[in-house]
Amino acid sequence: MDLLITDAVIVTQDAARTILDRSAIAIRGDRIAAIGPTAAMQEAHQDLPRMSARGKAVLPGFINAHTHTILTVLRATVEDWAGNAVYGYMSPVSYTMTPHERAVMGMLGIVEGIRSGCTTFVDPFRHVPDYADAMAGLGVRLVLSENCADVNTLKIRHGDWSPDPAFGEIFLERTKAGIERFHNTHDGRLQIQIAAHATDNCTPEYLEKLTELARRHDMPRTIHLAQSIEEIRAVRDRYGCTPAEYLARHGWAAPDVVAAHWTYCTESDVALLGERGMQMVHCPANGSRRGPHPVLAKKIRAAGVNICFGTDNMTEDMFHAMKIGLIVHRGAEGIQGVDPQPEAIFDAVNVNGARSIGRSHDLGSIEAGKKADLTFLNLNSPALRPVTNLIGNIVHYGHPGTVESVMVDGEFVLRDGKLLVTDEQALIEEAQGVTQSVWARMLAANPDLPPPRALRWLDI
Repeated sequence: MDLLITDAVIVTQDAARTILDRSAIAIRGDRIAAIGPTAAMQEAHQDLPRMSARGKAVLPGFINAHTHTILTVLRATVEDWAGNAVYGYMSPVSYTMTPHERAVMGMLGIVEGIRSGCTTFVDPFRHVPDYADAMAGLGVRLVLSENCADVNTLKIRHGDWSPDPAFGEIFLERTKAGIERFHNTHDGRLQIQIAAHATDNCTPEYLEKLTELARRHDMPRTIHLAQSIEEIRAVRDRYGCTPAEYLARHGWAAPDVVAAHWTYCTESDVALLGERGMQMVHCPANGSRRGPHPVLAKKIRAAGVNICFGTDNMTEDMFHAMKIGLIVHRGAEGIQGVDPQPEAIFDAVNVNGARSIGRSHDLGSIEAGKKADLTFLNLNSPALRPVTNLIGNIVHYGHPGTVESVMVDGEFVLRDGKLLVTDEQALIEEAQGVTQSVWARMLAANPDLPPPRALRWLDI
């Protein structure tokens, strides 16, 4: 799209965190051609059609650096269950669903994310061919991967962590096929990365195979790290070390690795990972649902680790992630205070996220030459007025209802509150039916799984 956006408040997120008012953005094709004062830009770009953004803040599109959109199928259930949700429900549900059901729930997650200002989603899950094209068809930017493991994740809830090479080979082959079929498709908006599921379900030999694959294709790596006490115990029992130490031993504590969670990393773990240059995706909202979040956030920041944010599962609301993230980071280790400031939290959803996927050169900020991935907030929303410190307003009080428009690659996917890329109501209604059907089949096929709470299907 060729467009001149005028009279906006532009949150550039450049190196100086410059915020401009009464300014304009010239878009040519999928790139930002220039930014500057509206009057000068109107003179310089007279050929461009104009769109007034008076009363709007234009931000770099949010980057959700770790999510599992398909797990919207579990929304408002496992959050209130005391068991191990990963192996107790998330693994079984992923195998219960049909290809079409995975696509429907993934699309619902993407639509929710668009409405919360997200333009990029990093989504390591399984059965990528079932949903990749459907999700990319919504116009967003995606980094997808098969969550590879050579321990059968369906058996772990029964206490069986034994290696299963045949199980692992399935995901290696899917990853190779996914690279060939999907990487850099949909005008480059869909990319593939290499994902190891977690430290407790990947053997050393398997991690080495994944590293070899990543190097062959020059791709970043990602993994879940220290997200549960069960994981800590399993790794300690098998390898005699912490999950962080395990990764360091086998070449997975490195700058090209982005690890999600770090929830139970020790001080020595943090020092080790910081020294090795590993990056962190913090999922503060999900990690705080069952009580105080034990992550050593202050020490992780002090170690110089690049921290970006993800929503993880059951929601794609990045405003929620920012709010909870601010609370968790300020209260980490039982020390109250006002550090970090909102600006540092805001960095985690754009510039830091871009760095985590190797896209600092063209994503994460509003600068000439970068991709036109933009989020428009309505500054006349009661939640954002009075505007005193704009970033503070956004981090503390922004919400999806303040998002008015979203652009990816220079094309609107949401404009003036209307979703342009699919029939939203039809998708919502289909997702409701899919969820009811999936739950019924999963519980019938897995009688050892107690319903996490009463499931009441309302006639809506």
